[in-house]
Amino acid sequence: MIPMHEVTPSAPHTPPRPTIRVLVVDDEPGARRRVERLIKREADVILVDSVGTGREALAAIAEHTPDLVFLDVQMPMMTGIEVVRNLPADRAPAIIFVTAFDQYAVKAFELAALDYLLKPFDDERFEQALARARKALSGSEEGRLAEKLAAMLQAFEGAARRPAPPRYMERIAVELRGQLRIVPVEQIDYINASGNYAYLNVGEEKLLVREQMQVLEERLPPDIFFRIHRSSIVRLNEIERLISNPGGDYAVRLRSGMLLKVSRNRWGELGLRLGIQSAAGDGAV
Repeated sequence: MIPMHEVTPSAPHTPPRPTIRVLVVDDEPGARRRVERLIKREADVILVDSVGTGREALAAIAEHTPDLVFLDVQMPMMTGIEVVRNLPADRAPAIIFVTAFDQYAVKAFELAALDYLLKPFDDERFEQALARARKALSGSEEGRLAEKLAAMLQAFEGAARRPAPPRYMERIAVELRGQLRIVPVEQIDYINASGNYAYLNVGEEKLLVREQMQVLEERLPPDIFFRIHRSSIVRLNEIERLISNPGGDYAVRLRSGMLLKVSRNRWGELGLRLGIQSAAGDGAV
C-alpha cells in the first residue's frame, strides 16, 4: 500500500506592490527632510531625488522619470505651477502639491492635481495622499493621469486668461488633526513669529501656520494689517491704545489687553496708518 501524505494547501500568493519612484521638490530643507523620512518608511516607495528649486525639479524629472512628485507651490524663481506648465503632458508624473495657502489648495489643486498636502500636515494625511497615488498609478487608473494633467494645464491656462485674483489673502487655511480650518483674515487679532513659522492669534486660540512673517506681511491686506515689529503683525482695528514710554520704548495695547512691542522705526508710520497726525510724543494715546 502506498502511504498517504497530507497536503496542506499553501496560502494564496499576494503579489508585491509595484515600486513607486518619487521626487521631492521644496525650497525649505526642513520640509524636504520630513517628506523624505515619511517616504523611507514605505517599502514600495523609492526616493529618486530631492531638490529645492523649480528648475532643478524639471531637470530631475527628465533624468529620473519619477512616477510621483511631491511639489511645493511657493518657490522663488519658478513656482510649482510653472513647473507643471513646463511638463510634457504625455510623459508627466503624478503630482501631489504641497502648499501653505488655501487659495492654492482649495480653489485650484483639489480639482486639478492628484492630491494636495496643506502645510502643516500630519503623518495620517501624508498616508492618505500616498494611498491615493498608489491607486492612481495602478494599472486601472494609470491611463487617467495624462488626462488629469491635461485638465490641470487647461485650468491653469484658463486662469491665466482671466483677470488676476486679488493680490492679498482673504483667508488662511490651517490644518488641525487632519481637518482643514479656514480662517478669514479679519478674524485674526495679531500674528507672532515662531522661528521660521508663525502663530495666528484668533481670540484665545493660537493656530500654527508654516509660513514666514515676511510672506504673511506681503500677502495680508495692508489696509487691515500692519507689521509693528519683526516678530508681530497686528490687525489695526484691534489696537486700543498706543503707548510711548520715556525710555524710548513703544508698544500697543489691544482690545484683549495684550501688549505688543512696536519697533522705533515703525512707530511714526503706525500713527499715520491709524489716522493720527503724530504718535511721537511720550505717554499714551
